Amino acid sequence: QMKLVEAGGGSVETGGSLRLSCSASGYIWRTYSMGWFRQGSDEEREAVATIDSDDKTTYDDSVKGRFTISVDKAENTLYLQMNNLQPEDTAIYYCARWPVGWEPTRGYWGQGIQVTVSS
Repeated sequence: QMKLVEAGGGSVETGGSLRLSCSASGYIWRTYSMGWFRQGSDEEREAVATIDSDDKTTYDDSVKGRFTISVDKAENTLYLQMNNLQPEDTAIYYCARWPVGWEPTRGYWGQGIQVTVSS
């Protein structure tokens, strides 16, 4: 069983920064993908950024140039550095980890953490 715990959310003003972290414990797959997803009020959950065990990253167009995903493999911790935050970034952010080749929904998910950006 794997457990993921997010931290680092909160409230900031437009243009501010936050750094989310996601600590993984329990059984760790040797090859995996990890990612950050978010869900705003009355919106579908969307992928924000992903990274795989080869450090290949993907970003949603709306966060390119502002967000950076990274992983500390020694600490089994995933990060999301979020700069120049905008009100539309307000959402609950979830981290997820899944085996390579699987759909994210079949992996493990954190409990979610709120990010609020005020104008």
